Order: sequence, then C-alpha cells, then structure tokens
Amino acid sequence: MIHVTIPGFGDCRLEELVLDYNGTLAIDGRLIPGVREKMGILAKSLNIHVLTADTFGSAAEELRDLSCKLTVIPTESQDIAKQDYVNALGAEKCVSIGNGRNDGKMLRAAALGIAVIQKEGASSETIHNAGIVCVSIIDAFELLENPKRLTATLRC
Repeated sequence: MIHVTIPGFGDCRLEELVLDYNGTLAIDGRLIPGVREKMGILAKSLNIHVLTADTFGSAAEELRDLSCKLTVIPTESQDIAKQDYVNALGAEKCVSIGNGRNDGKMLRAAALGIAVIQKEGASSETIHNAGIVCVSIIDAFELLENPKRLTATLRC
C-alpha cells in the first residue's frame, strides 16, 4: 500500500494500480524500456492490473514474467469496462494510469488518475479527467515510488 496525506486533496491509501496497456505501458504492442523494472518495484506496494483490448496481440507475452493481472476487455465500450473494473476493485483505493480516450472514465473514477503523454499522444478528454499529467510512464511510476512528489503536485 502507498499512503500519503495531501493537504486539500485528502488521505490516499492506494492498494490497486490499474494500467492501460497500449500507449501507456507499450508502444506498438511492445513494453516501453524501463517499464518492466518499474512494475517490479511497484508490485511490492500495489496490486497491479493491466487492462487492454490487446490490439497487437502481444500483451500476455510482454507481461509474462511480471507480477500483474492481465485482463483483455472487449473492443466495444472500453471506457465503461475500464471504469467498471476500477469501481469493482474499490475506486477509493485505486490509482489508474492511461492515455487514450477510453481511459478517461477510469482516471476520473480512481482516487488518483494519471494521464501520460507519450508517442501516441493523449486524449484531451483523458487529460481533463486526470489529477496529474506526466510526460512518460516512467515519470508516473516514479511519482508512486516517491509519494511526497504527489503531495507537491496535488496540494492546495
């Protein structure tokens, strides 16, 4: 668990990390360099869930040795499927990270939503629904590794 109290934001007790795959963890179906190592570190503090329609058919192979639960979602209504997944886990204990239009509702539902802008870009709707925007998944992971950075960004 990651616990951080953020003035003006609240007391966050994060237990679940819900991640989009393509555009967030991977580009063109392949994990971004450094993601494997960072997920290994975060798996010591958080239960990791990866949600994907698996456009490239490579998610299971790419994630095979990582401590995470992979869920392949239908191609229809992905935004609702991702939001429902977060709500079923208990949104108040979730941090979610994504970039695509289908991630916006998931980011809004979670206690903490982080949008990443990488090679695929990011949907403006998703950015609007995020509490934090990062320029890479590695930066987003490092926020979670160093929770005082969350305080610096989110306090008011």
